[in-house]
Amino acid sequence: MGGALLAQWALSPDWDFTVVDPFTETVPDGVRLVKERSAIESERFDLLIVAIKPQMVDDVMPDYRAQLEDGGVVASIAAGCSVKRLQTATAAGAVIRIMPNLPALIAKGVSGLFASPECSDDHKQSVEALMARAGTAVWVDEEDMLDRVTAVAGSGPGYVFEIARTYIEAAKALGFSHEQARDLVLGTMQGAIEMALGSEDSVETLRNSVTSKNGTTQAGLEALNADGALTELMRRTTQAAYDRAVELR
Repeated sequence: MGGALLAQWALSPDWDFTVVDPFTETVPDGVRLVKERSAIESERFDLLIVAIKPQMVDDVMPDYRAQLEDGGVVASIAAGCSVKRLQTATAAGAVIRIMPNLPALIAKGVSGLFASPECSDDHKQSVEALMARAGTAVWVDEEDMLDRVTAVAGSGPGYVFEIARTYIEAAKALGFSHEQARDLVLGTMQGAIEMALGSEDSVETLRNSVTSKNGTTQAGLEALNADGALTELMRRTTQAAYDRAVELR
């Protein structure tokens, strides 16, 4: 995910990035890559981005404390790693947690942001500008809400891909080839989502606009969400993801 975000951030001339990674061989044009922290030992940065596995934070980040400028900010995409833990590991007061999702790869991501009380407006504006390069940024006022963002948006692409998969299988069961079913389903989903995004109407209103009384869409919808089964399934899906996020704190 760090690489996906960096690919979008590097497109802007407003920032200079240095990556420390002993394993990465290539980075986007204009990005500096070093293999060890010792290569930047005498340098200071106004933004320190934590893009490592959560279980590595306590061991790795203390070594980088001296690299953060006085008054700088730490931004972390390490899932489940709390502000308090990041502050302890980096000795920084200003910390912003970020929960991005996979469509950031194509600048269509939705990211949740939470800032510690020590963050200034400038800190928040800088990180928000970065995340806007990868899609939409949504601030939350409580750290717990970031786990809820994880349940809805962070894990959300997986739900959508699974819904698409089962929809494609249903189309194949009606006699279409895999290629035909994929084109029909993904094209329909794309068109419907873009229509919803571009409309001031609620999704319920849009649904009703294509549902003729006693028509084919009504028959399909009655099977899809009979007795509110789909509504309850989605509620349980997001609740399960949130519960797991809490367990991983």
